[in-house]
Amino acid sequence: MTNTAVPAPPHPTEQPPARPARAHRRTWPLLALGTGAMLLAVGGRWDIEAAAWIFPVLLLRFSRLGRAWSGALWIWLAHLGAAVFWVQESAIGFNAVVFAGALALAALQTLPFLADRLLAHRLRPAPAALVFPAGVAAAEFLITLLSPFGTAYGSLAVTQHSALPLLQVVSVTGPWGIGFLIGYVASTANRVWDRPSWRDGLACTAVLLSVLLAGGARLAFLPPQGTTVRIAGVSPSRTVTQRLQTTLARFADGRGGVAAAPADAVRPAMTAVENDLLAATRREAAAGAKIVIWPEEAVRTQERQEPAAVAAARAQARRSGVYLEIGVRVYNTAAPAYGRDEAMLIDPRGTVLWTYQKAHPIPGSERFTPGDGHVPVVRTPYGRLADVICYDADFPALMRARADIMLVPAHDWKEYGAAHTDKAASAAVEGGYSLIRQDAEGVSAAYDDQGHVLATADYFATGRQTMVAFVPVRGVTTVYDRVGDTFAWLCLAALAALTVTALVRPRRAADG
Repeated sequence: MTNTAVPAPPHPTEQPPARPARAHRRTWPLLALGTGAMLLAVGGRWDIEAAAWIFPVLLLRFSRLGRAWSGALWIWLAHLGAAVFWVQESAIGFNAVVFAGALALAALQTLPFLADRLLAHRLRPAPAALVFPAGVAAAEFLITLLSPFGTAYGSLAVTQHSALPLLQVVSVTGPWGIGFLIGYVASTANRVWDRPSWRDGLACTAVLLSVLLAGGARLAFLPPQGTTVRIAGVSPSRTVTQRLQTTLARFADGRGGVAAAPADAVRPAMTAVENDLLAATRREAAAGAKIVIWPEEAVRTQERQEPAAVAAARAQARRSGVYLEIGVRVYNTAAPAYGRDEAMLIDPRGTVLWTYQKAHPIPGSERFTPGDGHVPVVRTPYGRLADVICYDADFPALMRARADIMLVPAHDWKEYGAAHTDKAASAAVEGGYSLIRQDAEGVSAAYDDQGHVLATADYFATGRQTMVAFVPVRGVTTVYDRVGDTFAWLCLAALAALTVTALVRPRRAADG
């Protein structure tokens, strides 16, 4: 009798055999549809929340059905295309820094797909399901850790800013928790696609429902309560702003720029803006505002004129009896920065409580010398006030401040203002404070510590550039504020452990 050896069936997590060329060609629609969906989940003005959950499912399917390295190349090109699309829809000018950043960010965003393709089939089902979500969270974290772009691009959390029950998870995990959940859904969907299993679908559904129920319970049973303070955000009128921009443009390319311009050529237009802001401050203080915030670069002044501009603001704060936060753009001839981007908080006695310098100038656009990144916090009758400037709010580590109200003077532009302000909702929930973002040429908004919109104002849709909000004077201490990026580090550690496990497992099988 002949003893015929029968090959053992493959382990359920082993890589399926190579597909024929015709089947491989059928994966291209997955790449096209996934890339198209990703264009609507880049943190831009045309975002759709559902698209952030759909595109990883499709691109992960494409990656799993094709060859590892060629598939990774296509995934990288898809992410590069999404980055270029974001730059275009946001009207951000292309330059060497932006292009290099797009290349690097696309590479980081491709790593979770490549890790899943190379590792998942070597692991048992439970750990295999964690490769992609851990990789997504780790890649998002590395973007903020290694690049100068923060969460301005590459964070899936910012696409979910209006999904408040889901958004509450960032108070525990930071923004990385939402990326992990989206990755987990994509990983599970692909596993069910391969081998339908009610257990996998049930486990994923249970995780999502738990997060949503916990977030909904937080919103329902722990709403912000207590005293509120009236805060007014004021921006200069379009008339005086346009006159100043026209004046400054005459000297922008000259030797020494605006700093070296004759004072009598630029000072009248600068003074008109300052007077407009002072008048708006008086008006809002008379209406009951206790805190008034001006936008980033609200006051533009040559260095030798700065003391006079600040003195006028101090006098107004004293007369109106308000806390006044002013944004100041100082022009000087010192290379390479040629100026400073500052924010000052003045108390009702006219005392300057802090002078904060922007810590994260926009890469390739702003040449300011960065500040030290120390976020100032001061106790007032209206809670602990803190301050960062515009792009600084895109860096979660910087935003972890024990504050009740975070003031964020900003200066965007029409195509990006609304999208950039939307991102601030996540920062408010992470930090457990109310956040007031006053945008010079964009959309201003006020959020409470759960991400509710308290007030909003579009610079381009109103005649009076003012936003008024009644803001809780007490925030909360969040888990994320206490433990920082522990969740992100755990995802990195898990990805490393899964990699080691996947690499040694075949050798152990051979040894046995």
